[in-house]
Amino acid sequence: MRHAFKIVAAVGAASLLFAGCSKPADSSSPTATDTASSSTTAGGSLKACMVLDTGGVDDHSFNQSSWAGLQAANKANPNIKISYVPSSSQNDYTPNLTAETNKGCDSVIAVGGLMTDAVTKIAKKNPDQQYAQIDSSSSGSNVYGLQYNTAQGGFLGGYLAAGMSKTGKVATYGGLNIPPVTIYMDGFWEGVQYYNEQNGKNVQVLGWDEKNQKGGTFANSFTDANKGKQITAQFQQQGADIVFPVAGGTGVGSAAAAAASGGQLAVIWVDTDGCESVSQYCKYFLTSVTKNLTDSVDEYVTQAATGTFPTGNYIGTLENDGTGLAPFHDFDSKVPSDLKDQLDQVKADIISGKINIASPSQPQ
Repeated sequence: MRHAFKIVAAVGAASLLFAGCSKPADSSSPTATDTASSSTTAGGSLKACMVLDTGGVDDHSFNQSSWAGLQAANKANPNIKISYVPSSSQNDYTPNLTAETNKGCDSVIAVGGLMTDAVTKIAKKNPDQQYAQIDSSSSGSNVYGLQYNTAQGGFLGGYLAAGMSKTGKVATYGGLNIPPVTIYMDGFWEGVQYYNEQNGKNVQVLGWDEKNQKGGTFANSFTDANKGKQITAQFQQQGADIVFPVAGGTGVGSAAAAAASGGQLAVIWVDTDGCESVSQYCKYFLTSVTKNLTDSVDEYVTQAATGTFPTGNYIGTLENDGTGLAPFHDFDSKVPSDLKDQLDQVKADIISGKINIASPSQPQ
């Protein structure tokens, strides 16, 4: 389904307003094959080329939902021609970005904050080429930054986890200790603390403490499901009954651990609605903290195809549905109505500024 947006494009600034949750990509779609050779934005046409981070196009996370944005734009306007190239490691970033620049793409879209340095250098060398950078701010007039304040969505996830925990212990871990990951973990941690303050409880968070940004539990991978399962089993042994993996495909291991727990463990998924992107584990997902990559990428290229490239930065928030909670799906009847009401109020208070989120990784 295509969602309604509004972009205001101006020199040095742009904004997006959108609604809806990320939808998974069709992993059976063509990979790095261009669907045409148009290289002009005239007449609503565009050649949009995406450089994926490690993990593949079917990572159930940010690669998949970013590619889904290009697919949605192409479906609505077949004159938007799309392609992607995968990255096997960080060593592929510069060669991939360079190759996409040299093959005549109207826009090169880099998925993931780890590509920031490579995008900055290449964009500076190619001032006439347009770029978009996911999970990083604009580094030049020809680079459009797409960022997401997922600490806000994570806050709701943490509040929900604290309210649903039967053991009084919840947990989170990351793929790598980098801001696009720890921003989720910060929000989750803060949400648990806020629940405790508001309800006179003492729910503990395992795996992360916002006050120690260099500590915490990390898999050092976004693809190692076995590692994710191992970490989750350790959390369960320590008493946690809800786990929030911020680790891409590694988090599938957490879902597997929940499936093996006999109903003793639930998972909060990340980036996409897990019941859509990892549907086989839906009944173990309490909810998902979403990052609306699909719609923001869709809107970026759709606007670019009109001949006017958005400039500056877009920041996804609770207010514009750039982040949030997915439906509860199989858990809907298990989440008390008063907790749902509290979540609605917490969301409203974050949007109004009554609740101040302190994560140092929030985009400015």
